[in-house]
Order: sequence, then structure tokens, then C-alpha cells
Amino acid sequence: MPTSPPHTALVPRPSNARFTHGHFTFGPDTRLRVSAGAEPAADLLRDLLSPATGLTLGHAVDAAVVFHLDSALTGLGGEGYGLTIGPNSVLLRARELTGLLRGVQTVRQLLPSEALMATPQRGVPWTLPCAEITDLPSRPWRGAMLDVARHFQPMPYLLRYVDLLALHKINIFHLHLTDDQGWRMPVAAYPKLTEIGGHRAQSMVGASGDRYDGTAHGGAYTRTELARLVDHARARGITVVPEIEMPGHARAALAAYPHLGNHPDQVLDVWTRWGVCDTVLGLHDEVLDFCRTVLDEVMDVFPSPYIHLGGDECPLAEWERSPVAHDRLRATGLDGAAALHGWFLGQVGAFVTANGRRPVGWTETGTELPRDFTAMVWRDPVHAVAAATRGHDVVNAYHRATYFDYPQSDAADEPAGQPGAVVALQDVHGHDPVPDGLPARAAAHILGTQAQLWTEYVTTPDRIEYLTYPRLCALADNGWSGPTPWADFATRLRGHTARLNALQVTSHP
Repeated sequence: MPTSPPHTALVPRPSNARFTHGHFTFGPDTRLRVSAGAEPAADLLRDLLSPATGLTLGHAVDAAVVFHLDSALTGLGGEGYGLTIGPNSVLLRARELTGLLRGVQTVRQLLPSEALMATPQRGVPWTLPCAEITDLPSRPWRGAMLDVARHFQPMPYLLRYVDLLALHKINIFHLHLTDDQGWRMPVAAYPKLTEIGGHRAQSMVGASGDRYDGTAHGGAYTRTELARLVDHARARGITVVPEIEMPGHARAALAAYPHLGNHPDQVLDVWTRWGVCDTVLGLHDEVLDFCRTVLDEVMDVFPSPYIHLGGDECPLAEWERSPVAHDRLRATGLDGAAALHGWFLGQVGAFVTANGRRPVGWTETGTELPRDFTAMVWRDPVHAVAAATRGHDVVNAYHRATYFDYPQSDAADEPAGQPGAVVALQDVHGHDPVPDGLPARAAAHILGTQAQLWTEYVTTPDRIEYLTYPRLCALADNGWSGPTPWADFATRLRGHTARLNALQVTSHP
């Protein structure tokens, strides 16, 4: 008999669900009827179910399983869906294709957990409980950020990472591609970015700065691989948001092209330490041309409406001593190096905006980004209030609730992680991206929330998944469903664990 969880164990929790007696059974003769525009969702279901079930789910005009797009279903928005399961039929409907893709993941969760396995499973009845479900998200941004700059991850794993996000109805994959310790995206006009910037001699061990592993680390993706990732994610209703760090966190770029810095004759290595490097981009015109050229290629590879420009943790010491910076201050009439930070981001942000995209930046205060930036808040919840009140759209990524590089407990056997805090499962579950007392007009600017996994202490896919799950389940539940009682989530998570096990996810106990 199947070991699947009860059908109430859906993660995230649907907006409205009513289960009744009876079930629908997929069999070798089950066929699909697909309306115009809905075929990609039907293809996704076939691709996901075939390895374990062997089902082909071909076409038939009188099929029992129907995928239906209807522009009149305005109440479902862009991601909502309706799912009706009876003993003899299944109807999945949505206003837009993305809604059908979300519904496919619910169908997967309602099937026995063996349906998620990668090898054929014999003797399992592929049943769905009879139900009426209407489901749509509470927030439009439900993201997960993976840092591949500190520790490079192979493309096959990124594809699996996306598959797991899709199961949990995460819709943004924020890909952190560059930092002081590595540059992972090729740029045709600047080949040394990956040839030199993609490799470092060794890596710091721990947080003290006095030990190194003596092992070279490197890697970069090809343009073809990144395009494949974008297509794979799009087929699952996920947008890949690329991040190219500037003007700080740029040591890898400056190791490749020192003339882009404030000391053009200085020979730099790709940084082997963790933390914040004080080497930053310069303020001369050639640097802005470099940024525009890089972003041009980034926007060509990634069709995302959002382009992340980093922007935080930019030490100002080099600019305070730079003759070029002083010339820039005189030319702009600005007062001090801190003002040049906003000026720099304004220049590159305007280029992104002129190309029909929206710039995103990390904010350390909630008020330092140019007005047209979407603000990604991480330091303090009050910064979300400041940014939203100022008129920024906001992604609330408060580090004490969404940074998965922090340990999950203070147990003695917990693997080492980012020092200074514990982010437990209940911390993630309890994080409401809309701060208490925020006026309605400002609250409307809170797009949602996002998990972050910085990889200073994370080298392998197994470790990524151990740190991510089940914490991402809590973030996904909150982002899609809104706040739910802890006891309700914990009960559903116990059932959902069977799905993670079927997918061979190395999760925290």
C-alpha cells in the first residue's frame, strides 16, 4: 500500500479546499483534453509523472482530465487556479498558464508520494481524493536566493533546485552570480571575468580569517547553460532574477580588470576571505560603460522583468581618497562619498529602466536606494517600513527569519554555519512580510518575502538542501497562504515530509 501523506497535508495550504468521499484514479487509459494555450501545463504533468508512474497521458477529445484556460476567470489572477476532482473526472482551470502550472504541483502533492520518485513504482494506485479547490497566492513575490558566487554549483543541480521550488509554488529564483569571491556568468566583451574572476586560489575556513583550505575553487556557466536554466524555470512558472553585484562586492571583477577600480595599477587576486572586501568599482566613465555592457548581456540571457544590482555593503574609503571621485563630486554637486553611492546606482538603474526592466537592490536603511528601485530589505524590519513608506516596492528578506545560512538550532551537533544567530523553523514560519501597523497604502508596496542561502559555509548540494528544507516549506506556506497557525503548518509538514523523502531531499530533522 502507498505510504503517501493524508490529502490535507498540502504545502503551501490552499486558499479554499473542500474534500469529499471518493477518489479519481489515473490509469494507463487516462487521457487529457487541453484547451488552447494550456499544452505546456499538460506537458509538465506528463514529464513529472512519467518516471514513477509510467503514465503517458495522451490526448483525447472526450478525456476525463481537462486543462482549461479561460480569460474570464479574473478572480484567479495570474497564478490562481481551480481544481475540481470527481470520481470520474478532473478539471484544472485558470485564467493564465502560470495558474495551471501551480495547479499541476497541487495534483502532484495530492497523488501518493511515490509519484514524485525518479524510478518506476509498481503496485501503487495513482489516486486523487475528490475535492473542490480554489487557490491563489497572498503575495506576488515568493522567492529563494542561491549564492553560486562563493561556491559554484553545477547546472544539473540548479535544475533540481528549481524543480523543488516549483513543488512549493515559489515563483522567483534569485541567482546570485557575482561577488568578491567569484564571477560565474560569461560576458563576451570581458572574457577575463570568468577566465580569471571565476577562480580563486583557496577559501577561508570558518569565520576567524586565520585558516584557509589550500584548495583552488572555481567554475562558470556557459550562456547556453543559463538559457537552459531560464527555459526550465519558465516551464515551471518560475522567473530567474539574476544578480550582478555593484559597486561593492566586485573584487572578482577587479582581479580580472584592475583598471575598473580605484587603483588601476594594483594587481588583485580573487578574494579568498569571507565578509566585505573594501575594494570597489571606480567612478570613471569606463566603469559605467562596463556595467552597461555587462547588464546588456545579462538582460539578453535573462528575460526577467527584475534585474538585481546588489548595491549594499559598499565601503567608501577608496572613493574618499580617489581624485576621480572628487572630480565626480564637483561635477554632480553632490556632498560626500555616500552620495556617490546613490548616484552610481541611479546611473546603472536608469539603464535597466530604459531597457524596460526594473532594478532591484539590497537596502541597509530603507532610504538609500534611488526611488525607482525595488528594495530588498534584510537588516531590520523597520527598514521595510521606511522603504514602503517612501514608495519603494519591497521584498522583506529580514535576515533573522529568511537567511538559511544561519544554523537551524543551537544543538551541539548542528553543522557550522554563519555565526551570530539561529534561524529556526518557527522563526521562518512566524515571519509576516507586512510589518505590524503599516498603513494600507504602504502595505500595498510589500511584494512578499524571500529565502537567502549564502554559501560561505555551504559547498555541496546535499548541504544546500539540508539548510533549505524544511525551512523553505515554512516560507513558501507563509508567502502563498499568508500567516497560518503553527500547529496547522506543523501537522501538514509531517505529511509533506513523505514527499521530500520521495524526492531524496536531504532535509533537517
